Amino acid sequence: MYRQKVFNTAISMVQDEGVAEDITQEVFVTIFRSVLSFNEQSSLSTWIYRITVNKCLDHLRSKKRQRFTLFGQLFQKNGEPLSEPKTFDHPGIKLEQRENARYLFTAIEELPHNQKTIFILAHIEELPQKEIAEIMNMSLKAVESVLQRAKVNLRKKLSVYYDRRKTN
Repeated sequence: MYRQKVFNTAISMVQDEGVAEDITQEVFVTIFRSVLSFNEQSSLSTWIYRITVNKCLDHLRSKKRQRFTLFGQLFQKNGEPLSEPKTFDHPGIKLEQRENARYLFTAIEELPHNQKTIFILAHIEELPQKEIAEIMNMSLKAVESVLQRAKVNLRKKLSVYYDRRKTN
């Protein structure tokens, strides 16, 4: 019942289908192992999203640590604006919207983890902000603030791409 929601959240956050599949499996193993400790203070879906988000953030932190080796530091983008989109194609995006989606997901990938997570939960998973606050263990006001910062940052990142596109 929750498999597709877990997978969609994971693929949006990690932008790798294979890793998203692995995370989806890890989430359900975790659920199986800890279902007796579920205390029903939140809804089942909120608990499952929380597990999914935590697994994705763990993966992203691990990936970031690997990237900050000496070799990785020599070849990083150094905060340059978006140039070419990644080749990540979200499976839920229609063919005619894929190029724009690539730029959007590239920009989302560059957001800080909290902004990225909250933006994905709000605008891709279309969860209500109250549920996002529960998932992220934050106040509703904090979620609203982080979501607003994510939108501002995305506008800046995407405006560079669209300005370049108009001049070409």
